[in-house]
Amino acid sequence: MVEEVQEPEIAGDAAPFNMEEWPFYWLTRFTGRYLLQMELALKPLGLDIPRWRVLMTLRNRETMSVSEIADHAIVKLPTMTKIVKRMQADNLVHCRQSVADGRVTEVSLTPEGVVAGRKAWEAANRIYERAFEDLSKKDVSTLNKLLRTITRSLAG
Repeated sequence: MVEEVQEPEIAGDAAPFNMEEWPFYWLTRFTGRYLLQMELALKPLGLDIPRWRVLMTLRNRETMSVSEIADHAIVKLPTMTKIVKRMQADNLVHCRQSVADGRVTEVSLTPEGVVAGRKAWEAANRIYERAFEDLSKKDVSTLNKLLRTITRSLAG
């Protein structure tokens, strides 16, 4: 005899669960497809998603600490430290000890990193244009506002 599994309730609603009405379903699908497209676009440039995140976090910034980059890229600090070290070996970033706090490593883009970031941005922008071609600027702005609000709610 097979035991019947109860479907989860959504916000106290006793209606059957429909995953296509679950926002996290669409966020996960979007993120998965976006990352796949980014991987395909970055590979010919000799880059990957972790390097992309560092390059974009440092874009238009002179320097940031490894922990600040990790926070923006949503990566654990030890993992980001390894990524930054690999990028330093590839001459994409320069690292130095902070003058204000010797425990802090500051990271900046090298000229090669700036060029790699520019190429990666061009690839990412093509994906952005395709992903949002059917949305108005106002729709994209509203989406960003909603996602910011949800993100803050999840942060506690």
